[in-house]
Amino acid sequence: MEKKITKAISAAVATLIRPLVRLLLRNGIPYRTFSDIAKSVYVDVATKEFGIPGRKQSKSRVSVITGLSRKEVLRVARLPSPDNLGAVERYNRAARVMAGWVRDPRFNPGSGKPLELPFDGDAICFRELVRRYSGDAPARAVLDELLRVGTVERTQDGKIRLLERSYIPKTGEIEKIGILGVDTADLIATIEHNIHRSDDLFFQRKVCYDNLPSEALPGFRTLAADRAQGLLEHLDRWLSEQDRDFNPGVPGTGRMRAGVGIYYFQEDCAEGGKK
Repeated sequence: MEKKITKAISAAVATLIRPLVRLLLRNGIPYRTFSDIAKSVYVDVATKEFGIPGRKQSKSRVSVITGLSRKEVLRVARLPSPDNLGAVERYNRAARVMAGWVRDPRFNPGSGKPLELPFDGDAICFRELVRRYSGDAPARAVLDELLRVGTVERTQDGKIRLLERSYIPKTGEIEKIGILGVDTADLIATIEHNIHRSDDLFFQRKVCYDNLPSEALPGFRTLAADRAQGLLEHLDRWLSEQDRDFNPGVPGTGRMRAGVGIYYFQEDCAEGGKK
């Protein structure tokens, strides 16, 4: 049984990393670089998550767990940590500001359409929005970031107009790659949880058909985007009422992170090429 599980995991990982390898090759990243990243993560996870309670994890034990030589464990442990160039921080900061703009009635009145904001002014301005939802981040830096990735624009009278209701960079490869790491890790963590639990499963579903005409896809993409956006905005409103950053008075213990992700995919089955 253990051998069958190993083979099943190997096959799943081969499928999983195929689009990742395509991304690496497209961006000129050779196998050795990927290998060092993988080894470094193996060592980090083995050190932090597979120790013996009450005992400091030794390099020898990490070597046994990972299958790497002790010399290799020491080498990769000294490698510099991968740098996402602040992409995840910018992603979180921009997402919080945009979420506040969409759901806070001070910036989005009963009409449901977020206000066009002056940069400075009274309590209803972009600087105040950033102060409320992005902490001590400079308002000018947040604006430059949102303008750069195409989620806001300047109007003729100098106000700032929100173009998207969620943070999806249209430009800026660094930001898109940062999202790749965060969102893919969340999905894999959900699957890993469900593999090892027979109860308390996390929600994990998808709908897929494999004999669709090409002409059906534009309509499905529009339908999926509209319905998914509506669901996510509904869930966002509920979560914001429970989040202590937005409602410091919410009672309860611990500090948990939770959410739901939705993504669209398509593939040319006849040609075997990804779209």
